[in-house]
Amino acid sequence: MIHAYEKTVLPNGLRIVTAYRPQLYSVAISLYIGAGSRYERDQEAGISHFVEHLCFKGTHRHPTPKDVAELVDAIGGDVNGGTDREMTVFYAKVIRDDFLAALGLLLELVSQPLLDPEEMEKERQVVLEELAAVEDSPAQLVDVLVDSALWPNNPLGRDVAGTKQSVQAITREQVVEFLHHQYVPNNLVMAVVGNIPHQEVVDAIWAQAGRWPGGSPHPWIPAGDGPGPKVIVRHKETEQAHLALAVPALPLGHPDRYAVTLLSIALGEGMSSRLFLELRERRGLVYDVHSYALHFQDTGALGIYAGTDPQKAPSVVSLVVEELARLSQDGIAEEELERARKMAKSRLFLRLEDTRHLAGWLGGQELLLGGIRTPQEVVAEIERVRPEDVKRVAQKLFRPEAIRMAAVGPFSSGEPFVSLLGGYEGGQKGHQGT
Repeated sequence: MIHAYEKTVLPNGLRIVTAYRPQLYSVAISLYIGAGSRYERDQEAGISHFVEHLCFKGTHRHPTPKDVAELVDAIGGDVNGGTDREMTVFYAKVIRDDFLAALGLLLELVSQPLLDPEEMEKERQVVLEELAAVEDSPAQLVDVLVDSALWPNNPLGRDVAGTKQSVQAITREQVVEFLHHQYVPNNLVMAVVGNIPHQEVVDAIWAQAGRWPGGSPHPWIPAGDGPGPKVIVRHKETEQAHLALAVPALPLGHPDRYAVTLLSIALGEGMSSRLFLELRERRGLVYDVHSYALHFQDTGALGIYAGTDPQKAPSVVSLVVEELARLSQDGIAEEELERARKMAKSRLFLRLEDTRHLAGWLGGQELLLGGIRTPQEVVAEIERVRPEDVKRVAQKLFRPEAIRMAAVGPFSSGEPFVSLLGGYEGGQKGHQGT
């Protein structure tokens, strides 16, 4: 059954969660670490992402990137890593026979990185190219900018990869210190899904990591007080204007979390959502318009993205703000809410058919929440949301003074957009940043 899982905590604090699926040929392994941009001081911005890269550049047993790459290829399957704000993950999906080799590789990457100075300088240039790619991608850049308006002077408001200046300044000593504090077993969760019983997984991890000593991981940095500029504009001579609007929302454990999820679906997720129908189907103003909900441990966001002709950008912003006002004032009908519920439930179960997503479901929740909700428990929460809950949450979130906006395109100022964001009763002009 999809909700069945087992958990063991080793004496060194390493948590192991598994879901046994004997009918499968594969095993998915996800190693989650309490490390990410929320754990970084300004002077080390991007170090979590940099460290994740460096772990693949050689270990004490496999000292060169070529050695690691050959081992990955010998295992086959899929081996990679990723860094976000609140966690870093290293994962592998392999056939059953390669479980021990893949497990050993992941543990080796995070516990024995070589951190060769020459390889570190090479990888620093790779990360700088990654940052440059974001600067050249307006759709990605506008997301970073709107985050900086929501959470100014805070790790949540900057690119997970840091800045050009911060990445250039990271030293090997800082990397070693970061690894010493964050890459420790009592800050790790190992999630395994596939054709391997729980006790076999525990025995294998104990054999390879049971003597790895625990440590004292640093905590994440709180979200801070108050949003920043009302509007942030980055001038670029683009053919399309890239627009992002966002409001602060609710944290991961908030009882109204799923009301926010359903509100976002009704607003801008899917072809029957309000923004898609109004901006694309009825008016032909956009190709891409969508909304999304983010949930962190102490805060969250509900955001909207739209790409349009620069001359039509004010109209698009006005229509989005009008839809937010309509949701606040009128709420949604039960029929619309039921469509959102159906999408949320279907999306959840379809994703969890993939073993790597299921491993992520188990490991991510255990790391961030210290426990795991089953899909059935989440569905029950979704079913409990009523239209009046969605309206109440919309009224709480969509206050004109709370809206922040970013735009990337041929704009010289954000001033024309400021008044549009306060375009319904109770609005405030705020100010703009460039």
